[in-house]
Amino acid sequence: MIKVTIKCFSQVKYALGQNELVFELENGSTSSNLEKIIRSKANGQLDDISLRIAINQHYESEDTELKDGDEVAFIPPVQGG
Repeated sequence: MIKVTIKCFSQVKYALGQNELVFELENGSTSSNLEKIIRSKANGQLDDISLRIAINQHYESEDTELKDGDEVAFIPPVQGG
């Protein structure tokens, strides 16, 4: 098992009601697996929103295997106003 910290911003924060979450995942879990979990916990509130994924403060362009202690951020599109 690995433990990862999820940082929540903007729509993700509002959908989940928290700034930060900690998940225990199976070894070999990927950023894509984690995104599916986050979307399911949002009860449809993130269905039409594309999310960028950053792991340890670096954007990832493809599915990445997560490691114990990773910090993952799901970042929605920037909104102006």
